[in-house]
Amino acid sequence: MIAAEDLIALVRNYNPKTNEKLILAAYEYGREMHKGQTRKSGEPYFTHPVAVAAILTEQQLDDATIITALLHDTIEDTRASYSDVAEKFGREIADLVDGVTKLTNLQLSSSESKQAENFRKLFMAMSKDLRVILVKLADRLHNMRTIKAMRPEKQVQKARETMDIFAPLAGRMGMQSMREELEDLAFRVLNPEGRASIIRRFVTLQKETGDVIHRITSDMRYELERAGIEAEVFGRAKKPYSIWRKMQEKKIGFSRLSDIYGFRVITRTEMDAYTTLGAIHQRWRAVPGRFKDYISQPKSNGYRSIHTTVSGRDGKRVEVQIRTRQMHEVAETGVAAHWSYRDGVRAQNPFAVDPAKWIAGLTEQFDAEEDHDAFLEAVKLEMYSDKVFCFTPKGDVVKLPKGATPLDFAYAIHTRIGSACVGAKVDGLRVPLWTRLKNGQSVDIITAEGQAPQATWLEIAQTGKAKTAIRRALREANKERYAKLGHELVRAAFENAGKKVTDKVLETAAKTLRLEDAETLLARVGSAELTAREVVESVYPNLAIQDGALIEFKRAVIGLEHGQAFERAKCCQPLPGERIVGLTHRGKGVSVHTIDCGALVNFEDQPDRWMDLHWADGAHPAVYAVSLELTITNDAGVLGRICTLIGEQRANISDLRFIDRKPDFYRLLIDVDLRDAEHLHSVMSALEAESNVASLDRRRDPSLAAAPAMPSAAE
Repeated sequence: MIAAEDLIALVRNYNPKTNEKLILAAYEYGREMHKGQTRKSGEPYFTHPVAVAAILTEQQLDDATIITALLHDTIEDTRASYSDVAEKFGREIADLVDGVTKLTNLQLSSSESKQAENFRKLFMAMSKDLRVILVKLADRLHNMRTIKAMRPEKQVQKARETMDIFAPLAGRMGMQSMREELEDLAFRVLNPEGRASIIRRFVTLQKETGDVIHRITSDMRYELERAGIEAEVFGRAKKPYSIWRKMQEKKIGFSRLSDIYGFRVITRTEMDAYTTLGAIHQRWRAVPGRFKDYISQPKSNGYRSIHTTVSGRDGKRVEVQIRTRQMHEVAETGVAAHWSYRDGVRAQNPFAVDPAKWIAGLTEQFDAEEDHDAFLEAVKLEMYSDKVFCFTPKGDVVKLPKGATPLDFAYAIHTRIGSACVGAKVDGLRVPLWTRLKNGQSVDIITAEGQAPQATWLEIAQTGKAKTAIRRALREANKERYAKLGHELVRAAFENAGKKVTDKVLETAAKTLRLEDAETLLARVGSAELTAREVVESVYPNLAIQDGALIEFKRAVIGLEHGQAFERAKCCQPLPGERIVGLTHRGKGVSVHTIDCGALVNFEDQPDRWMDLHWADGAHPAVYAVSLELTITNDAGVLGRICTLIGEQRANISDLRFIDRKPDFYRLLIDVDLRDAEHLHSVMSALEAESNVASLDRRRDPSLAAAPAMPSAAE
């Protein structure tokens, strides 16, 4: 473990004015609080906070961040409290420690709805102070470095979370070296064979070709000296995970992979960077389409550098990055540069992105998206996408993710322009709205008064901002219709919980869920962006809707008129959990179909007969018959095993009939009574695993569509 004096010396190297007494006090307090605690490896637990603090000294961070690292587990894992930390070290540090504690408790790899909510909390914490996430990333890096002490299943879980969330987040914040190390450490756990294979191939390649890095580095230094450029040149083999990812993306083997070596030239000035580019292109042939100038067009996370790929010795491709020393510091530490110190003074790096502005824009965008799936999509679009740079007719630059369309461009300029968009010109030529934009193109948006966002735009838009704005507009247009359906869903959910819906209850729920009013709440439920159960729990958090209380068949479908009867359509046999619509039949009630039922095509020209319907939220009894068509081998005991398998899934066989008999095979129809779509999935999975089942399908026959014969009253 690093001693307190050694840790303080690391800080003093870049910040001679550091508050040594406060850091020493935090060190002693943290050691005392964690006394007697050990890590999985058997080491004293306090070795971990000290290691995290040491990682942050590499980024030359301020005293508050270093002290937070030393104390980041005290509130969670020891008897220390927020007030204790605030009293001893001040409110700023207590808030940072509390923020890291809350991030530690977030389960970012949990179910989608929970994951979306926890991502919101993550960005909320980041918006208050980005240093919270810097400590958390350093915490995760040290945990990944020492992950071998964990159980194998825990290693996989942490590695997957690191690969999916923390590594991309570090990259999005411009911290490239941390991202690369996190990815490679996670790769070592998730695919040790793949990583070992790449390392072996590197060793073989080096034996065959010698020290390529040394030779090319020497060649570059020679060319720069000839051109009179003072610069540092570094070369390295790319990380195993970076190579693996390229192999997967390009679907090629290691032997066919080019640019497995990367070289970096660090110059004194921006002018020297461009002069270096010229010297390198004079000596080696540039690879077309592999040049990017992020100096004149920086990435949105503040990254600036020139990237080019050239054919080096023996025709091998090598990637070269050219940047100044200041640009290099930003590329390595990203937003951390805002809290770094030089000689006791906070560094003012003119090339770093303004973190407050970046996170504010991110938070504002995400706050507007309530739907869990859409929210996660927006997060991933923002965090994981490369950028393209396009121009407005006036020459202003608009940054968009790779794959963006003119529609995304329009919304990036202003929501009003996006909503009124009817077409676009790219480099002077009229193009469809779904056209993929490329770097350097000039885009002119054509608008028209009276235009409104269309549902099909959701398939065209690629950015979270555009999708959020389109959904909001569509939601407003359909608000009244959705609110009516939502009211029925909420009413049924409250009845199942033994409560009544009143205006005051709805207003309270809307306030708790941070929605504008009761109508907005009901519209969210009607459009399936919010569940009726969540509404009930927002008002009565301690009232669990009884899992044992099954929903009666006559109350199973929501959205019918009072007293209107319904029947499940025989053509598609819809189950709770599936999206459904209703078709009215004069004097015979409503037939309920799955949204993808083939019989619905015959009613496309009769929209007045269609009804928005929804299954009641909660547990349903196993009374919904579904026909399964099986082909089984004609062997002794097979049919008995099939029936046993279905019974083991707690499903009842209500009918069984043979439709074809062959010497070797039987085809039969089995009607099974099920609870919901999930129950159907478990039954079919069990049958598909049986070796004597040659084929299995859920029977759907559009010719069976008919009006309800004996309608069931829905009250």
